[in-house]
Amino acid sequence: MKYRKLGKNGPKVSALGLGCMGMSDHYGHGDEKTSLAVLREAYEQGITFFDTADMYGNGENEKLVGKGIKSFRDQIIVATKCALEHLPDGLRINNKPEYIKAACEGSLKRLGVDKIDLYYLHRYTPEVPLEVSMQAMLELAQEGKINYVGLSEVSPEIIQQAQGILKDKLVAIQSEYSIMNHETAELVLPTCRSLGLAFVAFSPLTRGLLSGKITDRKAIIDGGESDFRGGLPQFEEKALKQNLSLVEAVENFAKQKQCTVAQISLAWLLAQGEDIIPIPGTKRSSYLKENIDALNMTLTKDDLNTLQQIMTDYPIKGGRLPEAMSDFNWK
Repeated sequence: MKYRKLGKNGPKVSALGLGCMGMSDHYGHGDEKTSLAVLREAYEQGITFFDTADMYGNGENEKLVGKGIKSFRDQIIVATKCALEHLPDGLRINNKPEYIKAACEGSLKRLGVDKIDLYYLHRYTPEVPLEVSMQAMLELAQEGKINYVGLSEVSPEIIQQAQGILKDKLVAIQSEYSIMNHETAELVLPTCRSLGLAFVAFSPLTRGLLSGKITDRKAIIDGGESDFRGGLPQFEEKALKQNLSLVEAVENFAKQKQCTVAQISLAWLLAQGEDIIPIPGTKRSSYLKENIDALNMTLTKDDLNTLQQIMTDYPIKGGRLPEAMSDFNWK
């Protein structure tokens, strides 16, 4: 396993983490026995960075992860998140300090741990002054309930303001980053680098599009309401057809490199900087191994130029989230 630092002030973690959301939520129904086996196998293969959130499955994912990591908890870094509150009519962003502290207590209990290694503010809202929510994070650190703080889907300005409050407790920024969706990350990365923060890349395979396993909408439709991709702009019929052209071009190049489209996609992301830590999610052992094998790939400058040309020639169609969910991503 290769390792990278979680920011200049954070611990070392595996260069690939494991995103655990899909084991419980968003991508069709999961299977606890299989997911627990994947969590164990990830650890045995050297992964030391596990990512969850309290809103994934409304707490069920944290319970699953807590159960799965129990025997090796002290050898890994566990990240979870707060600030997305489940209400009867949907989700809302809640940055109130009392909510952050109550959410932390809930996560500690569900995970079965006495401290959270990395605690993210899952989303930011200006309804609560940033210094107020960040002060709550600092108090949780002072109380020994969390080690480090992260922010998810925030602008460069918010990152700078938060670092001024949190100082060396802020170690990571999480946002979407992939061959398909890279513009937002590229706006944030210069600020992260100037402050010495790690960039944790979620959806590095664009919610399965860059896995090479999706060829049409059938599998997504078959997942029904439990597969949220059915309502995402990039997975709508016309958009998907255009976006699969990019996948096909990347896949053709991957065949020349004798690897899969998922592996070339992860290798490209890893090549963007030592401060980038992708967290591909999976609930299948075969996909886990495929992803980890991407760490053994080396892309030349010519390879990267070829992929850049593919990205230029095949622009992605559709936004990352529906317009109705624009509050949940900063750009």
